[in-house]
Amino acid sequence: MHYDRRQDDASICRITWVGLWGNLGLAIIKTATGLLGGSLALVADGFHSFSDLATDIAVIFGVYFGGKAPDHNHPYGHGRIETFSAAFVAAALALVGVGMIYKAGRDIAQMHLPGGSDSVVPGMAVFTAAILSIGVKEALYQWTRRVAIKTHSTALYANAWHHRSDALSSIAVLAGALAVRLGYAYGDPLAALAVALMIILVAVRIIGDCFSELSERAVDRQTLRQIENVIQSDERICQWHRLRTRSVGREIFIDLHILVEPQLNIAEAHRIADTLESNLHEQIPRPINVIVHVEPDLPELRR
Repeated sequence: MHYDRRQDDASICRITWVGLWGNLGLAIIKTATGLLGGSLALVADGFHSFSDLATDIAVIFGVYFGGKAPDHNHPYGHGRIETFSAAFVAAALALVGVGMIYKAGRDIAQMHLPGGSDSVVPGMAVFTAAILSIGVKEALYQWTRRVAIKTHSTALYANAWHHRSDALSSIAVLAGALAVRLGYAYGDPLAALAVALMIILVAVRIIGDCFSELSERAVDRQTLRQIENVIQSDERICQWHRLRTRSVGREIFIDLHILVEPQLNIAEAHRIADTLESNLHEQIPRPINVIVHVEPDLPELRR
């Protein structure tokens, strides 16, 4: 079955729009509940959900412009826009983590100051809002992650982790609220610190993947094995060499040399190359751009 990019784009946009409306609803609920229930941590968590809206929009932006057809100024397409979109989401994740560390450190410092503010015992509404956020955001993470893996979208994978970061920050709010009820005021900031470090580590890994892609990284080993199997399945190809691959967003660019029987005419050799390209398009579940150089199977050309 030939790869259909429009179907993948539709899947990415669908889950991203679901996440966007979910983030908006949770942001309003958590901010209002935190203000009314006396939980500054939940208010901060609500603003964290508002920040998720920006990353949702970045993913939709990246899919729309990254999927545009090649033009005169961009003959290889616009796939890099999706890579930059993923980097933007990862940078937003890192900022969220740094912001959580700053807030947790400030809260701990204020507890040590003379006359520092007393901890406000949160009401049940705070617990309810935090539990709701954990459930919704973890579900969005799992759903978004599955679509990201299926579509090979780095930007969507980064956004999935943004959903999980929100779930983890809500866990910190829940743990902190419970700790305050049990008389341990440091529970909230310490939990927030642990979550923040985890979020920053994920952001660094995603940014590293983006830089690897921008530096013309080859495809992963599993995809490379699939490509090699497709080439080897055609018995008319005597040998092949100089296989090179690189990733541009969700697209794969491939060039290779194949050796065929020397007595074949140009039309027959072309049909072999054309069949190889068609097989790669059908069997690799990503957009493929292939350049095949045909050579005669002569001793001096073999590798």
